[in-house]
Amino acid sequence: MLVPIDVPLLGDERHKNWAKIVESVDTSKSSGWAFDGPFVATGGIQDVPAGSVLLVYGERGSRANPQITARVFTVNADATISMEVEAKGKAWARTLRDTVERLLGSEKAPLDLTYLSDEMLADELRARGWRVEK
Repeated sequence: MLVPIDVPLLGDERHKNWAKIVESVDTSKSSGWAFDGPFVATGGIQDVPAGSVLLVYGERGSRANPQITARVFTVNADATISMEVEAKGKAWARTLRDTVERLLGSEKAPLDLTYLSDEMLADELRARGWRVEK
């Protein structure tokens, strides 16, 4: 199920800013290349899968000496995000890698969809090609 979330913009728009839905982690790497998944735009509303792990990266300061901030969020079914961990500095990727791997491998509680109407759930299933009967 896709939910609309406000993807934060970290840092300054003049510098690097990006976000991605992390689908897997390559533990043989200690840079940003360790995180595999599709990129999403920062600083606005994006539709992302509920329950996914969102990595957001941003830089601020001077071009010669940028200050790096990276945060990891989990995407909730109610279209909110919960911050899990933050790292700063050039070692941000290695600092976050184990936490992201744990979040991807952890058993998540089933999504609580009771707040959604039956009609909304049926519409979502139909949009995915399922036939829904009452």
